[in-house]
Amino acid sequence: MILFVLFIGLLVQGAYTLSEYDFKSNDCDQIQIDHSDKMMRAIIAKNPGGPEVLSFTNVARPTIDANSVLVRVKASAINRADTLQRMGKYPPPPGESHILGLEAAGVIEEVGENFSSKWKKGDRVMGLLASGGYAEYTKFHGDVLMPIPSHLSFEEGAAIPEVWLTAFQAIYYLGEFDKRPSNRTALIHAGASGVGTAAIQLIKSFSESNKVFVTVGSDEKIEFCKSLGADFGINYKNDNFAEKTQELTNKTGVDFLMDFIGANYWDKNLQSLGTDGIMTMQGSMGGVNVEKTNIGAILSKRLQIKGSTLRARSPEYKIQLTKDFTNFCYDKFNASKLKPVISKIFPWEEISEAHKFMEANQNMGKVVIKIEE
Repeated sequence: MILFVLFIGLLVQGAYTLSEYDFKSNDCDQIQIDHSDKMMRAIIAKNPGGPEVLSFTNVARPTIDANSVLVRVKASAINRADTLQRMGKYPPPPGESHILGLEAAGVIEEVGENFSSKWKKGDRVMGLLASGGYAEYTKFHGDVLMPIPSHLSFEEGAAIPEVWLTAFQAIYYLGEFDKRPSNRTALIHAGASGVGTAAIQLIKSFSESNKVFVTVGSDEKIEFCKSLGADFGINYKNDNFAEKTQELTNKTGVDFLMDFIGANYWDKNLQSLGTDGIMTMQGSMGGVNVEKTNIGAILSKRLQIKGSTLRARSPEYKIQLTKDFTNFCYDKFNASKLKPVISKIFPWEEISEAHKFMEANQNMGKVVIKIEE
């Protein structure tokens, strides 16, 4: 009885938020309470597991400080990191919410005092999150928000932040396209993924003289990538992409390679790169342990291999990245020279099906979840 009273007291004081709750237990439902003006619905994983562990819960709405902005979420999107978090393999950074979702688009509900001259209630915005996108409300630092171009829907806005900023970081910062923007060759793995579709467009936006090759798992996806600007597609199920890349480049190799696979592609990636080539690694879907590899190519070709993640980056880094991305890309989005690519939109009541769709590699572009009309 004493414990019960203490628990009710904590709820009344709003002390329980998702970031403070221990989700190692199975009784997440114990924090379910009636919806009110200070509460919201959100999606969490009750336990590590498959898509079936995703469920709705009622939690306290985020509160903002002078540097943050509260947004009523209209749409979010699914990323590989979400599926890994659901499986217990990629926890949120310390201090961040356990609510899934690395991006969101919606309407500003409340503005912190330090951003009252930049944003106002009712503005349509999109932005990058460390967590918290699968919810009716979420909060952002005021400087990581971007206005949604007027001709784009909330769903299209939600399809931009995570994959486009990831691609921009890899290409502009790590791939050094800001220094050498033209007459370069690039190999993009997972070309039909959200990041892949953004990378194709970004590299071509630097210069049409750049050549973009992609690896994908079907001929349908090859044609899809070509429609976005890719020059050649390689079906990795049928062809050795390293041999094909050497053929396409007259045996010189590519200048830039964007990898999400890791160990399974390691040797072929080194074979695919040319002298002074740069490889960025954004994932390890094919494993992390490489056995019996020859590192001689790294020395003889003077290769640069750069690992990169975005979620755990500092707020200052994300603010600068957002600023550089906006300066380079925003006018191009407004002019429809760049476009978010959506594979399918799911109502968020079908979140488990949306995760299954992504994990089956059926998507060509982003998988978006619609939260509110």
